[in-house]
Amino acid sequence: MRWALVKVCLAVTTMVVVAFAVPLGLVIKEMARDRAFSNAEREAAVVVPALSITTERDQLERVVAAAGSDDGMAVHIPASDGRAAVDLGRQRAAAADVAAVRDLGRVSTTEVPGGSALLQPVALSFGTVVIEVYVPESEVSNGVATAWAVLAAVGVALVVGSVAVADRLGVRMVRPARRLVEGAHELGEGKLGARVPEDGPKELRLAAVAFNAMADQVVQLLANERELAADLSHRLRTPLTVLRLNAASLGDSPAAEQTRAAVAQLEREVDTIIRTAREAKPQTAAAGPGAGCDAAEVVRERMAFWSALAEDEGRKVRVAGVDRPVRIPVARADLAAALDALLGNVFRHTPEGTAFAVDVHNAEDAVIMLVSDAGPGIPDPEAAMARGRGSGSAGSTGLGLDIVRRLAESTGGDVRVGSSVLGGAEVRIWIQLDGRAGQGPVRRGHRGAVRRRRPGRPASPFNRTRSLP
Repeated sequence: MRWALVKVCLAVTTMVVVAFAVPLGLVIKEMARDRAFSNAEREAAVVVPALSITTERDQLERVVAAAGSDDGMAVHIPASDGRAAVDLGRQRAAAADVAAVRDLGRVSTTEVPGGSALLQPVALSFGTVVIEVYVPESEVSNGVATAWAVLAAVGVALVVGSVAVADRLGVRMVRPARRLVEGAHELGEGKLGARVPEDGPKELRLAAVAFNAMADQVVQLLANERELAADLSHRLRTPLTVLRLNAASLGDSPAAEQTRAAVAQLEREVDTIIRTAREAKPQTAAAGPGAGCDAAEVVRERMAFWSALAEDEGRKVRVAGVDRPVRIPVARADLAAALDALLGNVFRHTPEGTAFAVDVHNAEDAVIMLVSDAGPGIPDPEAAMARGRGSGSAGSTGLGLDIVRRLAESTGGDVRVGSSVLGGAEVRIWIQLDGRAGQGPVRRGHRGAVRRRRPGRPASPFNRTRSLP
């Protein structure tokens, strides 16, 4: 593309220079010729008054010498009244040309050796006198060579300048295109961080913007795919917990030991899947129109499941705020997965017999869900919120709280971890009922950062939770 632009510009500029420089050079040449013959006519006009006064040879020679030079001018006086014809000065024009001018009675030019001759007829009472003025070739072409040289220099400068400009423009167009090609190759080779600068001509800028958006979408799709694999695997932790608890009550028989070993192996495989797929960007797409569920119904359903396990382990359970429907803009399966993750953490990280509670509070613009327990608590809430880091204990993948956080942020809400009135940990889930309207896209900082309440959000009416350190 670059050399094509240079060639086109070179051809166009050359044609323009030729179209203007050649006619202009010819005009200059003609002007120089006209100037030379105009000077010759003025010299001839000086002799005309003297011819009307006298035809004496001596006097005319002095007039010719004063007008120019005896070598550059000649006067041809015809014969009359018995006087012979007189020729003054050096004659260069042929006698036939002089006779023709005398007969025609008008100015004429003729070619002579070394230049041209101007023949000026002057009608007198005794006949027609012809004044011959010699115009050298050097005077006819005086300044023409210099003018042509200047025109040639200007033409060359225009061609060189246009080629330089075309080359710069070509570089400006080709460089973004090459970067776009390199970025496409890098992305095709699996370098997901490949991006191209959004500069250059408008069309290439739009192409770069589209390429970067496509690359971001590819990265997001791959991240969401890995994240989905991690989340689906994490959801298997709930039935695995049930199997592990049931296997613990089977006794010490060989079949029981085999069952417990199989459950442990399955938990390790699930953990491997989760840890392999944990490097993913959170999915922040908001729920579509009409999506949602009854949070109270989901809580009742999941608590009915977990209550059986709690009874086996001697845990006291309290549920509040689920006696009436509570609609939230969250899919039923996602809310169930989030609750299972939180309650599974209670069973996994607190001793048997530890009480826990689930509270649902319906405010004007948000629904607040509290999952609290009487266990040892969470010593580092910020680290617990970091995706993929876990608590450091065996079997912890660190994705449970991240699933809950993404669910809340998909509605414009957030999650906080603190201390509960029961003495253990409390996870507060703020689910915004109006989604992201009026707030713009949720800006997510470093994973694990505890989100602060936005300005304008009503303070939580549940002040029993102490502030985080």
